[in-house]
Amino acid sequence: MLELVADMMENDLILIGATAVEDKLQKGVPQCIDKLAQAGLKIWVLTGDKMETAINIGFSCSLLRQGMKQICITVMNSDAVAQESKQAVKENISMQITNASQMVKLEKDPHAAFALIIDGKTLSYALEDDMKHQFLALAVVCASVICCRVSPKQKALVTRLVKEGTGKTTLAIGDGANDVGMIQEADIGVGISGVEGMQAVMASDFSISQFRFLERLLVVHGHWCYKRIAQMICYFFYKNIAFGLTLFYFEAFTAFSGQSVYNDWYMLLFNVILTSLPVISLGVFEQDVSSEVCLQFPALYQQGPKNLFFDWYRILGWMGNGLYTSLVIFILNIMIFYNQAFRAEGQTADMAAMGATMFSCIITAVNCQIALTMSHFTWIQHLFVWGSVTTWYLFLLLFGMLPPYYSEDAHKILVEALGPAPIYWCTILLVTVACNLPYLAHISFQRCFNPMDHHIIQEIKYYKKDVEDQHMWRRERSKARQETKIGFTARVDAKIRQLKGKLQRRSSTLILPNCMPSPCQ
Repeated sequence: MLELVADMMENDLILIGATAVEDKLQKGVPQCIDKLAQAGLKIWVLTGDKMETAINIGFSCSLLRQGMKQICITVMNSDAVAQESKQAVKENISMQITNASQMVKLEKDPHAAFALIIDGKTLSYALEDDMKHQFLALAVVCASVICCRVSPKQKALVTRLVKEGTGKTTLAIGDGANDVGMIQEADIGVGISGVEGMQAVMASDFSISQFRFLERLLVVHGHWCYKRIAQMICYFFYKNIAFGLTLFYFEAFTAFSGQSVYNDWYMLLFNVILTSLPVISLGVFEQDVSSEVCLQFPALYQQGPKNLFFDWYRILGWMGNGLYTSLVIFILNIMIFYNQAFRAEGQTADMAAMGATMFSCIITAVNCQIALTMSHFTWIQHLFVWGSVTTWYLFLLLFGMLPPYYSEDAHKILVEALGPAPIYWCTILLVTVACNLPYLAHISFQRCFNPMDHHIIQEIKYYKKDVEDQHMWRRERSKARQETKIGFTARVDAKIRQLKGKLQRRSSTLILPNCMPSPCQ
């Protein structure tokens, strides 16, 4: 009926003009997808385009390639669907998913790649509770997944299914209002600001102007951010345990008398000024490798998904390091100052001198520890780390100059008591070395006998082997990428394997006639 009405109305019309929004693939998308695939990321495409257009987009951005086996899951045509019951349609889709899963499972070629393509009408059945886990199991084992003709709600439902079904961290990226639900449902939402409005940008966590910038956002800044936050939190555990436990040790040593070994101002300034700026510099400026190296070695990104720097082994290790540091600081200070002459006249150290010395050891030890932890130094890190140590002595000097009413037992303690005493400076040096020596031995042993990926790259860059030995540098780069079945690199690898197979078959056909016995004379 609608077609008849359209035929009646659309007669003798004059075309005045037409307008449209150009929707084409942005610059650098295939290269970005290739790099993300090498970094070990799984990429799904959720689009409202029809299946033919979606498949063409898949080929143009290297999500699909020649030789990849396509699994297309679709329902019958609309007339057949209207005649069949819903249960029959679901059974048909379930059978298609089951057959596809069996085909993937029985595939013996290790280089075989599968692409799952499903339309929105079929997806509405596949996302129902009794079928969604079966659909997810098939989609996970496929190299690429393309969902076409999907609605904004279906985009959000697919994102939720992946997030909850796999337990992995999901990232959704889109540029239009129809992507808002998907962006909000994902763990991380990225909006692309473009001609389709700012709705996606307003709903996202990060905003970029082009899709290709996602490569640097994830591979470079994602790697840096994970490493910085992990090290910063572990160091927080370390320094607060090292400082806090000395208070408990002293309480037990004094039979829980309630006497504090530190001045109240010392404890107030510990986390606020004296150790805060080095931690900020670690969390903002730390770089284990440069941005160029991150892009050349995309597999370094896998340190985050594998959680190499924030697992329980690492956290407990830093807590144990803090426990060891607190014991060394307390025991060595007690042993040195308990019955030892401190002043030139022969008097032993009082409570104020003991507390100031112990606190000086803590400030020096924890700041040297963070200096050993850092891989990348600029003048800002040097200023914050060594400036924090200097700030402690400036505070001790200026605070001691105040009247005794304000400075209390710290009156002129640095000028008259601590500064002239050689034992004070020797104790700080001895305690600092003793506290950081196990960590230094640990990282030295690890770099020599069990190095991580970034340790090897740092050593190559330090000795300039990337310039002197280009062959070794290319070999390390080829090893430092995840094996992938999508992207331009996978396409090249597949073509190389195909050519090698042809050469082997041709060589075998040439050898066989030569190996045949000659006829009897």
